[in-house]
Amino acid sequence: MANPGETPAAYRPEVSPAADGAAGPVRSQREEKSQKKRRLHYPPAPEPLPVPVVDNHAHLDFRDGMVQVSVAEHLDAAESVGVSGAVLVGYDVASSQFGVRAAQADQRARAAVALHPNEAPQLTANGSYDDAFAEIVRLAEQPSVVAVGETGLDYFRTGEDGRSAQQRSFFDHVALAVERDLAVQVHDRDAHGDVVAVLDDAPALPGSVVFHCFSGDAELAAICNRHGWYMSFSGSVTFKNSHDLRQALEVADPHLILVETDSPFLTPHPYRGQPNAPYMVPQTMRVMAQVRGARLSQLCQQVMLNTHQAYGQWTAAG
Repeated sequence: MANPGETPAAYRPEVSPAADGAAGPVRSQREEKSQKKRRLHYPPAPEPLPVPVVDNHAHLDFRDGMVQVSVAEHLDAAESVGVSGAVLVGYDVASSQFGVRAAQADQRARAAVALHPNEAPQLTANGSYDDAFAEIVRLAEQPSVVAVGETGLDYFRTGEDGRSAQQRSFFDHVALAVERDLAVQVHDRDAHGDVVAVLDDAPALPGSVVFHCFSGDAELAAICNRHGWYMSFSGSVTFKNSHDLRQALEVADPHLILVETDSPFLTPHPYRGQPNAPYMVPQTMRVMAQVRGARLSQLCQQVMLNTHQAYGQWTAAG
């Protein structure tokens, strides 16, 4: 259980110490841009939501802070504050396999499988892309998988020499989503125009296109509105300097709004830089309701309905 104002027990170092050599990647202890040391303590739990929602994008294979937390412990803490489930998102073969296994073991979770756009140039260069993508295709057949993702374009980390490999991979993943009748979760970093162009140029699109960690402005939100593409807002919408992002949220079609943590990243204000987990979704949802001038319960209900529309229903309806 997560008591409001207290860090849930599973996230306290004295309860769940991180084992040396524990499986899975570990988040850097320094900020990405400033390289300043991060505060590694998990935030206190927020007040529970009045209506449950789902964390539509989480990386629970990542370890952060000073603890090792199981998927079940993550979902227990989340459920106690009104977050009834999560989509566990892959970014390479190992994380995609992890998500499928975790979703098979816990009915509150579902999986998304993919090769991250920053993986595509490296895999292409060393000749292993086709084998890696073949495993993603195999995993996409599993009944616990509801989406292909995260795929897309990332021009922040990959230069021009890797863009053609990213675009090829993006097309491959979109085609897989269409073939398997799955949603596609799009990673879009510093590449809004080209992401839209790839989606426009694709021979077909799946029924649900989700811009994970939506990072555009009101103009991109308007494009998503016209196409019926979902916009998933993360803790970044709570940051003090995210004026364009809040304007995008204001104009977003309410039927296309989702919520996510992208945990362990993008922890909402005022805990920015600290470790993140699905139990922090209520912090973001409350800011989203304020930005839209909406009642929190109504927005939660709409977000849950949107989640079911995008991926199907596997948790209790709000």
